[in-house]
Amino acid sequence: MSPNEYAKSLGVKLGKGCFLSTKEIPDEGYLIEIGDYVRIAAHASIYTHGGIYSLRKYYNDTYLEQFGKVKIGSYTSIGAHAMIMPGVSIGERCIVAGGAVVTKSVPDGCMVAGNPAKFIGYTEDFYKKIKEKYNFGCKNMSVKEKKDFLLAQPDDKFIKKGYIQVP
Repeated sequence: MSPNEYAKSLGVKLGKGCFLSTKEIPDEGYLIEIGDYVRIAAHASIYTHGGIYSLRKYYNDTYLEQFGKVKIGSYTSIGAHAMIMPGVSIGERCIVAGGAVVTKSVPDGCMVAGNPAKFIGYTEDFYKKIKEKYNFGCKNMSVKEKKDFLLAQPDDKFIKKGYIQVP
């Protein structure tokens, strides 16, 4: 069963054109709504409950439970190993970086990263930067054509990350 089929089998409201590469979805999938053309990468997790097992045991309160609905807007991308916590809404056209722990809702058009996730920029600015400076336009090339093309490019055409700040 594909990740998309699995999500639907748990009751996730899944929009059109979504590409899920994870099955890290709770049994309460019916509390999750995912818009159109959303990409969720491998090992990303969506939670609708949790964190109270130990409290239930400590207080001997078998019926203690909490739940939160999760909504992910259209044209949003969730990176690998990201964690979306209960009650979070992620807007449209958002990018959640790999490994991010999203504990608060994210407005439309924002990019977030880290633990806990923090605002790092606007999706629109990121798009413009890629389009103007780093777009290779090789989407429809064969694997060999793409390899030959990319290896022929000068180093300054590729994204380079700066060093972390060291005290």
